Amino acid sequence: MKILISNDDGIFAIGLRTLANRLAAAGHAVTVVCPDRERSATGHGLTMHKPLRVDPVAAVFAEGVAAWACSGTPSDCVKLALDAILPTAPDLVLSGINHGANLGTDVLYSGTVSAAMEGVLEGIPSVALSLVGPGAEDFQPAAEFAHQLVLGLGQQPLSLPILLNVNVPSRKVVDRIRGVKIARQGMRRWYDQFEKRTDPRGKTYYWLAGKVVEEGEAELPAEPELVAQKQFPTDVAAIKEGFITLTPLQYNLTAYSGLTRLSSWIPYSAVEKSLAKD
Repeated sequence: MKILISNDDGIFAIGLRTLANRLAAAGHAVTVVCPDRERSATGHGLTMHKPLRVDPVAAVFAEGVAAWACSGTPSDCVKLALDAILPTAPDLVLSGINHGANLGTDVLYSGTVSAAMEGVLEGIPSVALSLVGPGAEDFQPAAEFAHQLVLGLGQQPLSLPILLNVNVPSRKVVDRIRGVKIARQGMRRWYDQFEKRTDPRGKTYYWLAGKVVEEGEAELPAEPELVAQKQFPTDVAAIKEGFITLTPLQYNLTAYSGLTRLSSWIPYSAVEKSLAKD
């Protein structure tokens, strides 16, 4: 398969190198286009007011891996690769392996997930991959799972416009991986703390830090036909139990369970009638 790989940790990240080299060793045609530096938590940002620069990178990856470092965001990298660098569209877009979790509401900020979503927007099956655990360094199990997943997608391609968000527990989180679970998106609430500092010129600046203070579920009340989804655990819960989590995500953010509720919302109806009189 022709595979495009990006990330948000930068071109020299160990997780990226482990993934690209494993898939190249399996015989896939691997192209890497990544930010030239750390670009975590950039979401789906794009560079619009300055040019993008891209440089070939050698002696970092295994033989056969074509790699470029881009001055832009993760989403920039995928867009640039698809529209300007690659001669033909890849069969698959992979993003990662991220250094850290992308669970629950993390996906709203994640450059890793956004890079994969850019592939979905272009109609290409895409996967975001993350290794969960503080200071996790052994990316080989996650790369091996990615290899098996790529084989599976080659045999049964995704037929829906979704990306697969994969989180793999590291050995620093669990003693052993218990298996794989299809999971729904959970919730992670962070306590944000801005540390106030002063630079050498006497000017004030702030440094954002934070920690997870709550994990669980954060959903609108489900309509009766959606209750069956509760059979699937949240990604947050399943990863704690030692499972690799595989969560389908989509770019359509419509809260379908809210449509019927809004249609009978009295304030909205009153405004509609008032506008009709004008």
